[in-house]
Amino acid sequence: MKKTRIILSLFIIIYFGLLPAFSQVAEITGQFRPRYEFRHGYKTLIPDDEEAANFVSQRTRLNFKYSDNWFNVGLSLQNVGVWGETGTLSSSDVNGTALHEAWGEIFLGNKLSLKAGRQEIVYDDQRIFGNVDWAQQGRSHDAAILTVKPNDMCRFDFGFAYNANSESNFKEFYSTTEYRTFQYLHWHRDMGDLSFSVLLLNNGLPWLEMTDTTDAGIPEEKITYSQTFGTRISYKKEKFSANAAFYLQTGKIAADSTGDGIMESTRDLSGLYLAADAIYKVTDNFSAGGGFEYLSGNSLKGPSEKDKAFKPLYGTNHKFNGWMDYFYVGSYMQSVGLLDIYIPLTYKKDKFSASVITHLFNSAGDLAGTDENGNLVDFDKYLGTEVDVMLSFAISPAATIKAGYSQMFATESMELLKGGNYENTNNWGWVMIDLKPTFYKSEKK
Repeated sequence: MKKTRIILSLFIIIYFGLLPAFSQVAEITGQFRPRYEFRHGYKTLIPDDEEAANFVSQRTRLNFKYSDNWFNVGLSLQNVGVWGETGTLSSSDVNGTALHEAWGEIFLGNKLSLKAGRQEIVYDDQRIFGNVDWAQQGRSHDAAILTVKPNDMCRFDFGFAYNANSESNFKEFYSTTEYRTFQYLHWHRDMGDLSFSVLLLNNGLPWLEMTDTTDAGIPEEKITYSQTFGTRISYKKEKFSANAAFYLQTGKIAADSTGDGIMESTRDLSGLYLAADAIYKVTDNFSAGGGFEYLSGNSLKGPSEKDKAFKPLYGTNHKFNGWMDYFYVGSYMQSVGLLDIYIPLTYKKDKFSASVITHLFNSAGDLAGTDENGNLVDFDKYLGTEVDVMLSFAISPAATIKAGYSQMFATESMELLKGGNYENTNNWGWVMIDLKPTFYKSEKK
């Protein structure tokens, strides 16, 4: 921790020392975001013998950005934790300071640039790639992105990542559940009221070939690849806006065949994603809409050689399918899929806003379970209804207070998938303060 403070102090001294001579645009900002949560059925149905959880988590960030005619650099330091996990007389923090972002971008011409390092990757509505900003730690990748911008209306991004445990002289197994490597192409084009995006992602997961060992008897690591490709279309004119998206997944995916957490096999992947929504601004302050999402899934009626569950990989999944995070947040990727029909209502006036979103959840795959006699019986695909409410008040452009309440009205089918007791009251509430001060910002010379 002491070493971190020394490095940070030296960085600030050098930063401000060189600023007058070389700076074009420089900015130092921060974020302080404490959030209280009451969890009584968050992510999963609460069992009969459990009580609600109460805690306060906090994100603290310090961000540096610098740009001139030749390059951009960005650095984001953060500390994430829960109030009380570090004692009042502790000499060190439990989590310490981490790098959320540390990247540099070189301009190779007026239409070409290369950005490399630890960075957030965000595209479109964040369904496949997002920064997961709700999570206090957020998401960032070690990657390189080559960007081509023929004009202001069109952009191509070519992304690449390759991960390893550490520096080594010989090949080592990348022992995580995340990707070993990926490559992608993202294209975006604006055409008046319409905008189009196309994504092609080749995602490589590591797995151990237990029957194909080295001379020393060590299982060999291999990489299996899946492909996600599709398009998103958006339309906005006056009081009406609409979006539609379509993605397919194919190839192979690593699988845990023995239940020990180690990926030791692969399965064929065949997933489908469909989504559409529309919003109409009824008055200057009130808007209403509707939409649906379909993510294909597996069946519980029997095993299948093919994995049919669509996986939204690196998206901001908290944004979708209800804020109680029953689906695709840390789990559910291999499950029965989802059909989510939702109705958003939003009111905004001056610094105040309020929203109510109702979700109707159904499984995409067939549901089946055993009765008291051990016989296999069908379950209804209807999983339940979730109602999310959020209130927000902006004290200033840099200071906001938000609060939310969600309730899940689950069915027996949801209990089959998630456990717990669907007849219990399952709800979740939170209050969050979000402060984003600008400590320094230079004027462009």
